[in-house]
This record gives sequence, C-alpha cells and structure tokens, in this order.
Amino acid sequence: MDDGAVTSPAPSPTPVPTSGGRWLVGVAIILLAVNLRVAVGSIGVVLGSVRDDLSMSATVAGVLTTLPVVCFAVFGVGTAGLVRRAGLHRAAATVLVLAATGIVTRSLVDDRIVFLLCSVVALAGAAVGNVILPPLVKAHFPDRIALVSSLYGAALMAGAATASVTTVPLSDALGGWREGLAAWAVLACVALVPWVLMLRRDVHHSPVATERLPLRALVRSRLVWAMVLLFAAQSAGAYAQFGWFAEILTDAGVSDGSAGALLAVISAVGIPLTLSLPSLMRLTGDTPYLPWAFAVLTVAGWLGVLIAPATTPWVWAVLLGLGGGAFTWTLTMIARRTRTTAGTGALSVVTQGAGYLIAGAGPFGVGALHDLTGSWTAPLICLMALGGVIAVCGTIVARPVMLEDTVGLDHRY
Repeated sequence: MDDGAVTSPAPSPTPVPTSGGRWLVGVAIILLAVNLRVAVGSIGVVLGSVRDDLSMSATVAGVLTTLPVVCFAVFGVGTAGLVRRAGLHRAAATVLVLAATGIVTRSLVDDRIVFLLCSVVALAGAAVGNVILPPLVKAHFPDRIALVSSLYGAALMAGAATASVTTVPLSDALGGWREGLAAWAVLACVALVPWVLMLRRDVHHSPVATERLPLRALVRSRLVWAMVLLFAAQSAGAYAQFGWFAEILTDAGVSDGSAGALLAVISAVGIPLTLSLPSLMRLTGDTPYLPWAFAVLTVAGWLGVLIAPATTPWVWAVLLGLGGGAFTWTLTMIARRTRTTAGTGALSVVTQGAGYLIAGAGPFGVGALHDLTGSWTAPLICLMALGGVIAVCGTIVARPVMLEDTVGLDHRY
C-alpha cells in the first residue's frame, strides 16, 4: 500500500450502464459468494478418509481446520493492493481461478504438506473474495446495499451447507474423496463465466487524493475498531461453533448423527434470517436493536447448551442460528457506513483482515480451555461473553456515522 494508505478503487461513473448488466453483475456476485465457503465446507465431512489416505496426524489435521481463519486474515489484508492494480472484476475472476486451482490440485496430491499448501491456494482466493464483496455491492448497487448484501450472505451460508451435505454422496458416486472434492471446481468455473464477460467494464481506477484513507488515520477511528471487534466476536463464535458444537453435544449424550444434523440446523436457520435482513433493517433504522437481538440470541443459545445440552438441543441450535445473523448485518454495515467505494474497500480490508486474525483465538481457545479444565463450562462462558462484545460494538456501528467523517476527526464522537 502506497504511503501507508489502505485504498480501493473508486467506482467508474457508470460501471454497469444497463438493467441487463445489473442483473449480470448481481448473478455474478451471488455465484462468487457461493464459492467462498466450498473449500471449507467440503473438507470436514471427508477429513477421516483424507487423513487415512495421506497418513495425516491429528496435529496436521488440526492445522488444516485452522487454515481458513488464518488465510482469511493474512490474504485479506493484501487485497487492497490487488484491487487497486487489477480492478474489482479481475480480482473476482482471480478469486475463482485460485479456488478452482486449489480445489483440483489438492485432490490429486499424495503428500499431506502439499495438500495443505494447495488448500492455502483455495483459501487465499476465498480470502480475497470475502474482502471484495462489500465494495462490489457498493460500486454496483449503492441503492440496494442491504438487499444484495443479504443475498450474498445467504449464498455464503448456502455454499458451505451444500458442500457439507453433498460432498460425501458425490464422493460415493464418483469413486472417492478425491473426486468428491475436485467436483467443486466445476462450480468455480461456472461462476467465472460472468466475471470474464465483465472484464472490459472493470472498476479499477485508483481513488483521487481526497478519497485516500491513510492507515494511520483508520486505526485511530472508533468506528473502525468497533467494526473489527464486532466482526471478530461473531467470527470467533461461529468458527468455535462449527468446530466444537457437535462434540459438546455428543459429550452430553446426543448421538453423532443428531449432533451433525443440529449443526446443519444452525446454518439452515441463518439463510431465511439473512434474506429477511433488508426488511428488518428498514424497520429498525439506525438503532442498535438488531445487534442487541443477535447478542441476546447468541447468549441464550450457549446458555442452553451449558445448562441442558441434551434436553432440547434443537432449541439451542435455532437460537445460535438466529444469533448468527450478526455476520451478514456486519458485512452490510461495512458498505452502509462508508460513502465511497474506496472507503468501503478500506473498511472491508481492515475489518476482515484484523477481525479474522483475532477470531482465530475462538476455536483454538475453546479447545485449550476444555483441555485445561476438563469440562465445557469455561469455554461456554467465554462464548457467551462474545455476545456482550457484539452488543457493545454493534451499538457503535449502528450509529449513522460515516467512516470518511471519522478519519482524523475522532473528536466528533
């Protein structure tokens, strides 16, 4: 980043000049989002077979499960430079090329370390995709931010859920886990087509001097830190949930099959909630009612798991799924709390880069606390505490204050 500034391209005057072009970019954004969690969702369900074939130790498998958060943080931070030089559309195409390449190559290798490296390639693409989604929406749908953000948020969840549910049947039908994993590259190739068609209408111009957002000013903004901590809290809880929720239930006596199904319920509940967010945001306006609700639902879900994990586990799964609406709300607010595509890109880079880095402590910390204490009580209390962070930081983010107004003007708070 030049001169210590985080920048993203400002939109061209009319990136997509026709309604037909708008439909094309809308479909392209949704297809891009569907692909961003496929590399994560497909591996867990065949991890046992992968470990057996590649002689992968539990330690190496543990590294594999923590790679998504690490890659999302590390590669997400470098996205601004890529977008500034290549453009948003070329960056999106690059995401899908990396995803397809990583997915295919890891299905072909026989060495566990090379398998990890190929996974990094796919996850690097997903990391860039995470960051460019908000500025893509800002550039092409400035009048439909909540709607399009909710659609791509639902697409993210649907992609992860579909990969988790169908990879095993695909593997059985196609001949093994390698074929089952490689099949997801086809989806990336399909999603690549509309982005290739839009390369000549890329959004790639560098922001003018007045739109540049110095990194040193961003880190002094209260809004930026509220966004980072909000994103970190909900992501830490989500990844701890994906990694440990089923095991917590099975330790309490719930069957493996039921625990897996309940984990799927969490994702399923999140999809309709995400699609309803535009209406909910119109109703609540610039109030903190939504983040408060997400916080209360999250705390209630984990409290239920702590007190009565095997009594009504489906209730706790539904509550946690509804609390997960904080994810899409946070992504939507990245675009709503900025005036320019440059501001959206900068806030997206900092929020997701630093947020995912902090969130990595979530799944790791839950496991470490469980090993240290011999029970799930301390980890669950910490997960409930994340609800408090969501409520407090969400209150700050809900205020109608724009990033561009806070850079170097923090006294206005």
